[in-house]
Amino acid sequence: MADRIYLILAALFITSLVVSNLIFQKFVSIDFSGIYTFEISVGVLPYPITFLITDIVSEVYGQKKANQMVTTGIFASFFSLGIVWTADHFNAIPTSPLDNEIFTLVFGATAVAVFASMMAYLLAQYIDIQIFHWWKKMTKGKHLWLRNNFSTFTSQFVDTFTVLLLLCSFGKLPWEIFTSLLISGFLFKVLVALLDTPLLYAGVYYLRHLFGLKGSEELH
Repeated sequence: MADRIYLILAALFITSLVVSNLIFQKFVSIDFSGIYTFEISVGVLPYPITFLITDIVSEVYGQKKANQMVTTGIFASFFSLGIVWTADHFNAIPTSPLDNEIFTLVFGATAVAVFASMMAYLLAQYIDIQIFHWWKKMTKGKHLWLRNNFSTFTSQFVDTFTVLLLLCSFGKLPWEIFTSLLISGFLFKVLVALLDTPLLYAGVYYLRHLFGLKGSEELH
């Protein structure tokens, strides 16, 4: 049962990561109750899910399993890049709904996106796991909300800053929008991290009860 649930969580994690790289070129504005308007890539939307799952796995399965899932996500992302790269080298037939130009326009930046995302992803996810477990030791397994949010806030800033820096450096985004996207992207991720705290508690409580874990005990 524990292995089956871990595989489901890993599948959700990897899917969210890969999809975020494929859809990142569409940018939207999201109004939050008239208080602030976020200008973000739609690739940001599934990304907080990865940090939620990482924290659930870290809390229940331990640091080693969380790191394994992160590493698997790296291979999955580069594998998806290889598929897109291969598909882009085949010529579309005249009746194809997408011609070569449109396909390249939509997916052509995927290589840069995956590279930028992976660099940011490596830094952010490993930082998230390290800080999460550092806070867990400091609080002796108490205050789950504290380690969840502090680890996520730090790692999400690193992720947002790094991926935008690389995308702007490679000319995929103009430098003029760097600051606005950094602020919007980071604040949006912070907001999502705060909102998903109840989901984290629910997931951890359910799995602890299911596996018969007590206190801050982890599966090994």
